[in-house]
Amino acid sequence: MSMQTGPVETTNKLIKIGCSGYLYRHWRSLFYPPELPSSRWLQFYSQHFATLELNNTFYNLPTATTFDHWRDTTPADFIFSVKASRFLTHMKKLKEPQEALAQLFERAGHLGPKLGPVLYQLPPRWRFNLERLTTFLEALPKGYRHTIEVRDQSWLIPQFFAALEKYGVAYCISSLPLYKTPVVATAPFVYFRFHGSGQIYDYCYTQEEIKYWSTEVQQFAEQGYPVYVYFDNDPHAYAIRNAFELIANIG
Repeated sequence: MSMQTGPVETTNKLIKIGCSGYLYRHWRSLFYPPELPSSRWLQFYSQHFATLELNNTFYNLPTATTFDHWRDTTPADFIFSVKASRFLTHMKKLKEPQEALAQLFERAGHLGPKLGPVLYQLPPRWRFNLERLTTFLEALPKGYRHTIEVRDQSWLIPQFFAALEKYGVAYCISSLPLYKTPVVATAPFVYFRFHGSGQIYDYCYTQEEIKYWSTEVQQFAEQGYPVYVYFDNDPHAYAIRNAFELIANIG
């Protein structure tokens, strides 16, 4: 993999491109220098990308001190997106979300101005539930950017998109195998996640695919939308490669 040195930026400041997670042991030597301790990986990562999607928050909510460390380790204009806890999305399936949301934002709020969108990934095989969705959307704290990713196509109906638009929540545009995602904006910003179109996670996007998606991303930015893009195909450091390629195609 060819490495770039120094900060990587797109020419359009509305577009921020990065990866979902950064603390992968198999990225050593492929991205991180072999001699670099993992305690300095975030600092190294933030020298190459403008944003990061925190996905370990999905499994365990870190302490406030950890969020403080992430904030203080990265450049002033760096942005974190935060993946909400699976307790909220997978175990409770959005039911009675107030307490979990309060705890999440109390901790994530330590990121200060570096806190970007918060992602809520719904579980597979959970079918559309308008009542549960509406209650959840009403409970979301104001003044933040929220995005919802679905894994069951029963959600891809007009009622779902209308609810997102009403509450200003973004539909997460997801690239997945055997899944045709709508490419739509339902909020004042746009959020993309790339999991792999041929095989989930363990997949490297082709140049043709990168070119196609770069056009979609640019079109939203040209309309004035801030755009957040994350690659979640981390095996073999494919996410790093494809993120660099998308940046090159855009910038």
